[in-house]
Amino acid sequence: MTAMGKVLLVDDDALIIATLSRFLKKQGYEVQSDTKCHDVPGLVNSFLPDVVMLDIRLPVKSGIEILQEITASRVDTKVIMLTSDDTAETAIKAMKLGAVDYLTKPFNLEEVNIVIGKVMEKDRLEREVRSLRLASTDLVESEFVGDAGAIREIRERVEKIAEARVSTMLITGESGTGKEVLARHVHRLLHGDEGALGAPFIPINCTALPESLLESELFGYEKGAFTDAKSDKKGVFELANKGSILLDEIGDMKHSLQNKLLRIVERKAVRRIGGGPEIPVDLTVIATTNKDLSQAIDTGEFRMDLFYRLNAFSFHIPPLRERKEDIPLLAGHFLSCFCRRYNKGSVKGFTPEAEERMKSYRWPGNVRELKNVVERLVVLENSEWIGQEQLPKEMTQAAASPEDGGSVRFLLPESGISLDDVERDFIVQALERGFHNKAVAAKLLGITYQSLRYQIKKFGLE
Repeated sequence: MTAMGKVLLVDDDALIIATLSRFLKKQGYEVQSDTKCHDVPGLVNSFLPDVVMLDIRLPVKSGIEILQEITASRVDTKVIMLTSDDTAETAIKAMKLGAVDYLTKPFNLEEVNIVIGKVMEKDRLEREVRSLRLASTDLVESEFVGDAGAIREIRERVEKIAEARVSTMLITGESGTGKEVLARHVHRLLHGDEGALGAPFIPINCTALPESLLESELFGYEKGAFTDAKSDKKGVFELANKGSILLDEIGDMKHSLQNKLLRIVERKAVRRIGGGPEIPVDLTVIATTNKDLSQAIDTGEFRMDLFYRLNAFSFHIPPLRERKEDIPLLAGHFLSCFCRRYNKGSVKGFTPEAEERMKSYRWPGNVRELKNVVERLVVLENSEWIGQEQLPKEMTQAAASPEDGGSVRFLLPESGISLDDVERDFIVQALERGFHNKAVAAKLLGITYQSLRYQIKKFGLE
């Protein structure tokens, strides 16, 4: 039976705690209590209750101080104050500081049940409103859009896999092709309306955190596992239970963590740092990468068994230059979204010449670059139709030939130009578009990694 919600009771009166705990458990709530009151914010952070019932008069520090600490921690929980003051002045002060309600001792247990129920229902409705707003804005802009054969095939396969409710999948493709967008699409298919309103979707960038922090974020830790572990902490695998977790750029995950990840995927259970029993988890693990994992296996950087476990259900999103028929469709989609966001109803679309120029461009940054270009045009331009002369300089100066697969011709200015300046500028652009990944930048420029390193040194770009 699923609990109606989680309630944390904080009071130094053991009798009140015992009475409330017994009553609320009978109502179907998951309950934890604290009579010592030494580290209430830490307990809130580890238990993540929906409601905290907090006494105002406590021996270590006042309930008002603890309320301010909980509010400052930005944990999404509601606080109901308990007071024995008939005038309720202190409780009203607490409500001004962030408490949602208060109860005066001695209180009726049915009154407690009604107050908690109202708080949780209001919180549920607020979450639903926020989620619906998100679904009508950001999620619309993040739809997996495309009509190319490869994209239609991906959508068809994703629907079958979501219907089967598989637990792991791998999405590959160049940076900016829409791997996270597809992952969110999978999540919504798996969970239906709940995917937009309740089932958690937690993305983790495996390159953004150092190994020590990544491990604690993924798996959580027990109190005392290391110096700063003042209380228990749930990892994202626990937080994503009944939902989905996205491991972005899994190809950069350290080998030691890959072993633990494989264990979680296979056993459907996680063990926090510092020991303790394994905690069952029911979730979908979606991994993405722009690396060639087969090559990473050969070099020993990626575990073969983990690769085969993830690769059982895999999708490869082709770069935008290989599905040029999707460029006008995506541009129109982003234009519509950004016009709504910035209230620019006067912009109707792109001229045929602008669409052809966009189709001839190679889009090294893929769909992400196209989205950024359209957003910039919507913000800066006021004409009804966006023409090719309004497109970014790099698109108007270079035209790719569809017949030769994208060879580029640049127009020489009448005043001439320095080849060194051109070369240096393109190296800088490639590094920026590759997010300073030299291997990606070398690929964009069509040169070897060693050649790029030489050029970077030559132009003092280290």
